[in-house]
Amino acid sequence: QDFNNLRAFCLSQGLLFEDDTFPAHISSIGPNLLPEDKLRRIQWRRPTELQRNPHLIMDGVSRFDIMQGEIGDCWMLAALGSLTLRKQFLENVLPKDQGFQDDYAGIFHFRFWQYGDWVDVVIDDRLPILNGRYLSVHPRTSNEFWPSLLEKAYAKLRGSYQNLNGGYLSDALVDLTGGVQVQFSLKDPPPDLEEILKAADKSRCLMGCSTPGQPKRNIELRNGIVQGHAYTITGAVKIRYKNVWKHIIRIWNPWGHGEWKGPWSDDSPQWDHVEPKYREALLRNKDDGEFWMSCENFQEQFSWLYICNNTP
Repeated sequence: QDFNNLRAFCLSQGLLFEDDTFPAHISSIGPNLLPEDKLRRIQWRRPTELQRNPHLIMDGVSRFDIMQGEIGDCWMLAALGSLTLRKQFLENVLPKDQGFQDDYAGIFHFRFWQYGDWVDVVIDDRLPILNGRYLSVHPRTSNEFWPSLLEKAYAKLRGSYQNLNGGYLSDALVDLTGGVQVQFSLKDPPPDLEEILKAADKSRCLMGCSTPGQPKRNIELRNGIVQGHAYTITGAVKIRYKNVWKHIIRIWNPWGHGEWKGPWSDDSPQWDHVEPKYREALLRNKDDGEFWMSCENFQEQFSWLYICNNTP
């Protein structure tokens, strides 16, 4: 489908685009994502019907725009969270020639890497709503829709929303970058793991990690870590702590809330022994899903580390 031709046609006819190849129908959700009574209650709504003044992007793109919906696609959203930190990759996936303000015709497009090529995926902007709530990613800022629309395009690429319900973070990192990914088992980590993390952060790689356990269960441990879940790594630094150097890692949960409660978490006493200027630079004490933890705790709590960059 050619985005520019389709949009020009809709604008000339005064129509809002309706995508026959990924229709506003149960077939696009998939038969087994929800019980049948819920599937029948799904309504499809355009952002212009949900909000008085919708935007594709407000004040730039951030991982904090993303809040996972009913679909178990944390693996894709963790990759997307990482992508928001790397603008050179993001602009390729999220073309700038679209929005709700100029030339709006209910049509959007996004790019993904598939089998050695960038594929342009065109969608209409009708989003699935169940009982007044978003089935898909819901915007933290109520009128910002890039996460929901990008997720819909990825669902179309994969065949249905149901096909996003469980997957591999490593696949999503490659689909969003066309890059090369490497993974490390944290049961048997490389001896220089701390240096690898720091070098990957400095090289502006995309990074993610996952916890052991059943992905469909989402059991939250008492320490705040969710089992069978994918997370984004958003930073790795060496910090001065009680006269020694300490490696700490910043991690983000695609739910948009729910954080580690152990050492180096938002309220932990470790921060009292860090120079105020570093504490202020590093610590955001909010329930936004992002937290710091030590490299040792990271190895204990997580099972896999994924690193992706555009070249080896």
